[in-house]
Amino acid sequence: MKKVMVFGTFDLLHKGHKSFLKQARKNGDYLVALVARDVNVIKLKKRELHESESIRLEKVSKLSYVDEATLGNKRINMGPIKRINPNIICLGYDQTYFLDKLKKFLEESKLDIKVIRLKPHKPYKYKSQIKRAKKKVINSQRKI
Repeated sequence: MKKVMVFGTFDLLHKGHKSFLKQARKNGDYLVALVARDVNVIKLKKRELHESESIRLEKVSKLSYVDEATLGNKRINMGPIKRINPNIICLGYDQTYFLDKLKKFLEESKLDIKVIRLKPHKPYKYKSQIKRAKKKVINSQRKI
């Protein structure tokens, strides 16, 4: 069985996220999605989230093409990769946060894990930043 692993925040789950997960699933038989912890997203992306980690995890878990969804560690490290031991790690076109650490970890650990960069799905339309901006406009219009 070929196990594929992905990482993501998945805030305001949208078609871009779903495309990413579907593409990843096509690279193997079993897809594990690691959902970022709130504390790590705030630390790395320097912004608040619209949905809590438990809600984001629940939404990703319900997708038929995701075999397993789990929360990441509260400390950013490679522990989940060791624990899950995937054959392939799929990264989104815009995932750069820990790429250097991942490459170094894979070299040092001598794990035979292939890393694949996936294609974007209409990034001008389905990017979380755009979804957040639209939601902000809608919410501000409701207050008027």
